[in-house]
Amino acid sequence: MSVQLNDTHNPALRSWVASANDGNTDFPIQNLPFGVFRRTDSNEHFRIGVAIGDQILDLTLAQQAGVFSTIMDARLAHALSANSLNALMDLGNGVSSAVRAVLSHALREGASAQAGLHATLVAQTDAEYALPAQIGDYTDFYTSVHHATAVGKLFRPDNPLLPNYKWVPIGYHGRSSSIGVSGQQFHRPIGQTMPPTATTPIFAAAKRMDYECEVGVFIGQGNALGDAIDISQAEEHVFGMCLLNDWSARDLQAWEYQPLGPFLAKNFASTISPWVVTLEALAPYRKGWARDAADPQPLPYLDNADLRSTGAFDIQLEVLVQTEKMRQDGTPAQRLSLSNFSHSYWTVSQMVTHHTVNGCNLRAGDFLGSGTQSGPLAEEAGSLLELTEGGKKAIILSNGEQRIFIEDGDSIIMRGWAQKDGAPRIGFGEVEGRLLPARDLT
Repeated sequence: MSVQLNDTHNPALRSWVASANDGNTDFPIQNLPFGVFRRTDSNEHFRIGVAIGDQILDLTLAQQAGVFSTIMDARLAHALSANSLNALMDLGNGVSSAVRAVLSHALREGASAQAGLHATLVAQTDAEYALPAQIGDYTDFYTSVHHATAVGKLFRPDNPLLPNYKWVPIGYHGRSSSIGVSGQQFHRPIGQTMPPTATTPIFAAAKRMDYECEVGVFIGQGNALGDAIDISQAEEHVFGMCLLNDWSARDLQAWEYQPLGPFLAKNFASTISPWVVTLEALAPYRKGWARDAADPQPLPYLDNADLRSTGAFDIQLEVLVQTEKMRQDGTPAQRLSLSNFSHSYWTVSQMVTHHTVNGCNLRAGDFLGSGTQSGPLAEEAGSLLELTEGGKKAIILSNGEQRIFIEDGDSIIMRGWAQKDGAPRIGFGEVEGRLLPARDLT
């Protein structure tokens, strides 16, 4: 199930792109995540690139330079020259691994390809991004037991977790059309809410705006309708992961979610980071996955030895806020929380397997959200709903401002990275989105 280490993971590797070697970058030569970009404010077509240090390697130009000649065929040529990652995803992880290996060798110090590739680089500060893939379907899960328990306590103090939670990976079908890439700005959503003392609902702008810190999972090769993906093969169908902010209007959600779940409270915007980090790049940062002995153990189709030994990912997840006042004063964003993806109650492979066990077909570019990632400590909460205890406890920012929920003009920034002694930092970059005032209702 898990990707094996190979020479692309060698921590001693250095690149001729100097910024990839500084020890602080999210994008050393051991990472090489995929994204879709063009030069800012240009009329260029979007194209596929790979992040290396503070640069982007243009894969269309790299292909023209002959970098991939040893692995090239017609399908790969088409995939690398496309304006999204879907075709590359559909070729399977064996092909994307081969592309990554070729790039690793071409970008190493002393590589003969160096002279021909200098002209293929674009500074990340000079680029703008599109969604990495055309997302056909989006399913959002609920994999953090700490988040589920904390939120459940707000509404059901004596019974926070519903009976099915520890048996089945819970998910709902989200809206793919409103997913945007980092930099997304959107208006405060409008809809029906039921204020606590009201007897009839009101139609107004949402007042309880929140973020949800999640990990996004991009599907690679899919499965045929009617087929199920066995847990031993689940990760072969995962192209890679990114960061996801699943914005939420909590007051709309409280009124509408029963009996069919989230609707207008979730479908107005979701924001993802531009770079997709492959499971291969994350191989050194895997951890064993375990279920508390007192809890129900997964049914056999959701369990195996590889899952237990290497099924979790050690990925730090950070959330920051920058208010409009901070921006005007030149004050940097302030951290709100820091958690870890390894706290997740259900894993990536379990999400994929459960999604298809009934014969549901996944397709290249389909997207899964992990659900809000919260840890066991209060400061590891992945949403304001938890950090403010349901809106009862304000957060005091360093400049004296207070926040219970997100205010107009606030930007929420999320970062993710994997790091340990003896291995380089493998990062996801960041995802940023900003809340704008509601549209005029008059």
